[in-house]
Amino acid sequence: PIEVLHFKLPVLGFRIKDFTYITDANFISESEKEKIKGSKVIVLNALRHEKHISHFTLSEAINLVKELEVPEAYFTHISHQLGFHREINAALPQGMHLAHDGLEIIL
Repeated sequence: PIEVLHFKLPVLGFRIKDFTYITDANFISESEKEKIKGSKVIVLNALRHEKHISHFTLSEAINLVKELEVPEAYFTHISHQLGFHREINAALPQGMHLAHDGLEIIL
């Protein structure tokens, strides 16, 4: 398990081998980030562009993926305020994608 904060509420994300899954967070401590390093794939929340009290923004999520050097990222828990899926997805850095219904990740 990876303890993260959803505003002030501690919640858990999970790392299973090379896969990390965190969908409700706005803060991850340095010690918990160490648990993520070395993952090959991460699923991470990226609610919208504007700051939110309990979720990462898209830019915060992108920066976290870059900091942790995870080569493949899928952003989930996204809202309609983020914009059109096709447009946002096309503008993401290499190896980063917006998740979608029915997505299957094969490791």
